[in-house]
Amino acid sequence: METVTAPVQFTPSARTELLRLMNDPGFDTSKFLRIGVKGGGCSGMSYVLGFDDRQEADQLYEVDGLRFIMNQSHGLYLAGIQIDWLEGLNARGFSFSNPNASKTCGCGSSFAV
Repeated sequence: METVTAPVQFTPSARTELLRLMNDPGFDTSKFLRIGVKGGGCSGMSYVLGFDDRQEADQLYEVDGLRFIMNQSHGLYLAGIQIDWLEGLNARGFSFSNPNASKTCGCGSSFAV
């Protein structure tokens, strides 16, 4: 598999949490971390972050030792995005900071371009 420069950045806390999930004894090592977008959400498009099988249109990326897949066509929407992990009283989970978004929703999981 060829690895190319990633359009996505991870904060140290996001990287730590993703590696923790991937190093869990019950983790299915045949799956790849997938980052992408899909239609829907209150602003038009929603972020995808999960574990999945690699598809033909996917590109393999690596950032600081963290490997993930993304459909090549999603790079247009995700170029320059930063993924963070929040663990606080008011918010817990992954958050997305997207410089390409013209509008985002209050929950931070959907956007418009």
